[in-house]
Parts: sequence; C-alpha cells; structure tokens
Amino acid sequence: MTFSVNLTRALLLVLALAVAPCHAATDAGEHKLANGMRVIVKPDRRAPVVVVMVSYQVGGVDEVNGVTGVAHVLEHMMFKGTPTVPAGEYSRLIAEAGGRENAFTSHDFTGYFAMLQKSQLELALRLEADRMTNITLAADEFAKEIKVVMEERRWRTDDRPRALVYEQLLATALTAHPYRNPVVGWMSDLQSMRVEDARDFYQRWYVPNNATLVVVGDVEPQAVLALAGRYFGKIPARALPERKPQEEPAQLGVKRVTVKAPAELPYVMMAFRAPALRDAERDWEPYALEMLGAVLDGGDAARLNRSLVREERIASSADAGYDGIARGPGFFYLSATPTPGRTVAEVEQALRREMSKIIEQGVTAEELDRIKAQAVAAHVYQRDSMFFQARQIAMLEAAGISHRTLDLQLKKLREVTPEQVQEVARKYFRDDAITVATLDPQPLEGARRAAPPAGARHVQ
Repeated sequence: MTFSVNLTRALLLVLALAVAPCHAATDAGEHKLANGMRVIVKPDRRAPVVVVMVSYQVGGVDEVNGVTGVAHVLEHMMFKGTPTVPAGEYSRLIAEAGGRENAFTSHDFTGYFAMLQKSQLELALRLEADRMTNITLAADEFAKEIKVVMEERRWRTDDRPRALVYEQLLATALTAHPYRNPVVGWMSDLQSMRVEDARDFYQRWYVPNNATLVVVGDVEPQAVLALAGRYFGKIPARALPERKPQEEPAQLGVKRVTVKAPAELPYVMMAFRAPALRDAERDWEPYALEMLGAVLDGGDAARLNRSLVREERIASSADAGYDGIARGPGFFYLSATPTPGRTVAEVEQALRREMSKIIEQGVTAEELDRIKAQAVAAHVYQRDSMFFQARQIAMLEAAGISHRTLDLQLKKLREVTPEQVQEVARKYFRDDAITVATLDPQPLEGARRAAPPAGARHVQ
C-alpha cells in the first residue's frame, strides 16, 4: 500500500525486533530541560554515526479551515534561512559536514532530521536551535516556496489516482475531525495562503515546550544533554494554544464516494473506524487489529493474496492494514485492484467475503503463530536503521505513548489470541461504519505526467 498505514504497520511489527539479538543498542535515556523541551537519547554504537531529530507536536490536525497545509508549508520555510544562516546555508553546512538532512509533516507531528558523523553532533544541534526561534520568513522566499508546495500537491496527489482515492476516502469518512483534510492542504487554501499564515503558525507552535529532541547513534547521553542545554536550554518557553477535544461523531450508515481520474485500472478502498492505541498496557484491541491486518495481508501466504489474487484471480493486488498510532481516530483499511474484466463491485464483495470468513470462522492458532513469526523475520532488518529508531520514538511520543513501552507492546502483540482477532473483526467491520471509495478510470490521453518538484519534502 502507498498510504500511511505502511508506517504504522511497520512500527508495530518492528516491535518484534526485540526478540532478535542486538547488543549494540541500549535503552534510551530521557531528560526535560527547564523550558519544557524533552530530550531522548538512544545510544547505538554499531557505526560512528548520529541521527538528530527535532519533532514538534504539531501537524495537519492543528490547522483550521482556510489554511490547510500550513504545517507543511512552514516545514519548507524552515529551510529558508535565519539572520545568521541564510537561505540554503543549512543544507549546505550539513552536506559539507558529510551529512544529509530532510523533514516531514504528518497529521500529528512535524520532524526535522539530520544524519551525520558523530563528531558533527554539535553542528546539527546548533542549527536546529537557531531555526527554532529565528527563521526569517521573507515574503519573497514564501512566494517562491508556495509554488513548490502547490506543484508538490499536484505531483503527490492530483496526478496520482490512488492518492486521490485515499484523500477522498478520508474526506468522506470523517465529518468533523481535521484528519479529513490532507496534510499537503487543499489547493484553494494553498493558493490563498500568505506568509503571515506561516508566521502565525510558527509563533504559536514552534516553542521548546512543544518539541522533543531525539538523538540516536554513537553518542554519550550526558554529552548530548550538555549540548542540548547549551543550545536549546536558553530558548524561553511560551504558552501553547488550547487544544480542544475534536471528537468525530458516530457514523450512521455506509458512506460511498467515486473518484474519476485518468488511470489504467479501477481501484477500491474501504475504511472503517477502529480504536487507536491509547494505553499500551491496558489496551488489547489495537494489537488484535494489527494481527488482523497481518492475517489478511502479512505476506504471500496471507489470506487476501492467496484467495483473491492467486486462487480466484479476481484481483491483481489486495491489501489490508491498520492505522492505530495516532493522536486522532484510528482506521482499518482494505483495498484491491480488480483484474481486467472484473469490476470494483466484485472485488469489494470479495474483500467483504474474506472479512466475513474471519468473523464467522475465526483464525487458527497455527495460522496466527505463522503470521507472527513471518512478521519478525520480515522486519528484523529495519532495526539497522538509526533513522527508523529515531522516527519510531518521535511518532510514539507524539501520539502520547511512551517509547519505553516498546517491549511491553511486543509482549502484548505476541499474546494476541485467535479469539481476539475474530472479536475485533466482528465488532468493528460493520456496514454502518464503513466508507468505500472507488476509482472510476478515465482515458489516459492528455493526462499530466509530473516530475518531483525541486525542494519537495515528505508528507504523510
């Protein structure tokens, strides 16, 4: 799948990495500076490298109507200079030091990261502290960058039919919650956005008491804390805007939307609300939903691929996944592309049939054990990525879940029973709670073929 479920699925399945021996990494240490900024350090001495990530607990979920996409636009503007580090100089300095850098915006948080040789740790911290408070936000740079963001929207969404389907799926599934708005923003909002919108967002949310510094690599925790105090500790805390509850009302019936866009094949995507992980110790349904996704789509032998693709040949691809690490509502997704000659209605019914089998017949202990073992084997290698470790920590913390619960989450995941998988399928896969988006393919002649815009960054 190409949507954000991949990230959550990888996160929870990578919890299984703890069963693999890995003596190079140690537990993360935490500290809070006097200004409220959190510092999390995770030593990993397998290479003389360090990943520095500053994450702000602000994203698309914190935007208001009329300025959707401003969190992502501001992410771009963070690379456009400060009084002491002119536009383009941040990236040049990191590259000159032999490192690489980038950033990403999600619904829940925004992250800025650099990967460098460990001797360059101080450089990365100095640059991040500078742009936490001093970005220039020049009108001429904004005018250029907003065009880059609009082109990025065209490239990532408008010219990609499945991305359009996912965008419309969320916009249809949700009525009140801001997850219904795309992180990249609606085009009309981008067209009317002004530099003042980005400046206001920056001043409200980019404060140390709304930020977490995550450092993973060949470092000494006390040395990191000393540098963090030197560069970030002098930045004063400021009061944050009040975050009011944004509860989505109950869905009262099946919702459907059709997207017409140039494409070769039709496509169907289904979503139903499911609980997100809130309490790593007491919750059990999110772990069962994760294993439900793995039973359906956890490898070549998983049910959707075996039944719909190989045996029935009704679909050329079929996917499932659970999006449950989030500040807002969680979702479970099903999707499929029909084979030539088959319709989206047929593959929708096939997806429903596979869910019904689990609801009515359940899964066997042998099947579930095999899926768990495959999950461990498939994702062990990701532990080698220091960037993945840093991002994993940042994402959990942004969702209000301590990264220290990773071993506990692993334990809970491995304790999921066949009965629990069947129960969550029965409880949440209901017609009154399902949203279905279908792609109605239009002729490809004249369809735009966009190249990635220069300066494009990550949107989830």
